[in-house]
Amino acid sequence: MLQGMIDKLIETGRYYDMEINVEKTKVMKISRQPSPITITIVQKQLENVKCFKYLGSMLTEVGRCTCEIKSRIAMAKAAFNKKKNLFTSKLDLNLRKRLVRCYIWSIALYGAETWTLRATDQKHLESFEMWCWRRVEISWIDHVRNEEVLLKSQ
Repeated sequence: MLQGMIDKLIETGRYYDMEINVEKTKVMKISRQPSPITITIVQKQLENVKCFKYLGSMLTEVGRCTCEIKSRIAMAKAAFNKKKNLFTSKLDLNLRKRLVRCYIWSIALYGAETWTLRATDQKHLESFEMWCWRRVEISWIDHVRNEEVLLKSQ
């Protein structure tokens, strides 16, 4: 059935002098029991993928957000490290905290309103939060409990 729809799409595209780029086209089945599906275009089977980025969000075959959350955290860490001198400088601590909340957290939480959080996802976000605050507030040689770091970050 899906192959028939793809064939019709190819036929309609050719009518308008358009072609599907087989090298760039991927297939993903979103299901609780994901299994590969076979779709061919011009005698080439399309690659089955487990996740891909669409309109800035990571979609996965099981419909979970863990992949998206890890991707966002990686982008936010990269942004933090790019401006590390600013966040760890001698600027007023409150100003540095506000910069982190504004700049870093907006990157990390972009699209969060569509996420369905599980306990593991929440732990990833909490670990990232601790990673940020420890770098902003505390020297790496200090031994400070997480609870104290969170109290200072407020």
